Amino acid sequence: MTARNPLNRSLADGIQRVGFRKWYERELLSSHAHMALALVAAVAMMASFEAFHGASAGEKILNTGFVLLCAAVTLWAMRRYLYLLMHAEELANQANCGQCEAYGLLKLQDAQDRRPQAQRLVPVCCKRCGFRWNLEVD
Repeated sequence: MTARNPLNRSLADGIQRVGFRKWYERELLSSHAHMALALVAAVAMMASFEAFHGASAGEKILNTGFVLLCAAVTLWAMRRYLYLLMHAEELANQANCGQCEAYGLLKLQDAQDRRPQAQRLVPVCCKRCGFRWNLEVD
């Protein structure tokens, strides 16, 4: 599992503090911020390539460093964007109540099982009808 962003809450903490819909919205905003960073870094990489023309040897070495740095930031930001987006979408697909079909009206339940494989399951309850199920976190 990829390391969590310290600015983003975990699913259980997010449901408990702000609710599922707000947690989902914040995950999407965070993922799209990473996409914007990737776009800016890609433009900076193209600008560094453009600066090669007519540059001295020292400036070309510096521009090569900028190109590599921008490429690394672009790749990291795109990976993070895709991870956050897919993570949020995977959980959103599980957020429909199986009984009343309400979307995202979730309340966090106490987890009874503390085994490591059970840590992947977040027990929730529908606010509308009380139906209980587990959201599976990757």
